[in-house]
Amino acid sequence: MAVIDTAPLENSLGFLALGAYTLTLMPTNLRIIFPQTKQAKLPKWLLKYRRLIGILAFCLALFHAFLLVKKRDVDFLDINTYWIYIQGISTFIIFTLLAITSNDWSIKRLKKNWKRLHTLTYLAMFLLTWHVWDKMLEHWSYLTPIGLVGIVVTTLLFLMRRWIEFRNKQQKAKPKVFSSQIPEKITS
Repeated sequence: MAVIDTAPLENSLGFLALGAYTLTLMPTNLRIIFPQTKQAKLPKWLLKYRRLIGILAFCLALFHAFLLVKKRDVDFLDINTYWIYIQGISTFIIFTLLAITSNDWSIKRLKKNWKRLHTLTYLAMFLLTWHVWDKMLEHWSYLTPIGLVGIVVTTLLFLMRRWIEFRNKQQKAKPKVFSSQIPEKITS
């Protein structure tokens, strides 16, 4: 049976990083799933400050990782370390790439590749869901269920958004049938 415990500082930082990260994903999901929110203040504000919130998420994740590495005395020369922490390390590498390229110079320099690179954020979303579930399953604190619900809801909203985008793309791709192209019924 899992025991609910207080969250140590490193887990609290991870929780805050997760919260900041999910905020960066909200504006686009809300705009496509709930188009009426386009004019609402919160999605506009989140969109305006998404870059800063993303960098904040990276900084919080950096402190989270630093404290955990220090506390657990993680050996990076041991190959098992990478297997045990594969979700966290992979997510942190993605966050690092996104944080380094979150500036106007990178956008101009990378052009179309910048957008492709930043789609890695959705891979990070799935990795984070796995990370939170895997690492917190045996160490429940009051933050664990909130974090799990937050990332699962964000993932479900993303999947819903992708389904709506796919459906809209399919509808646009359908050839339009004009009344002059409909064969007339042959009457006998």
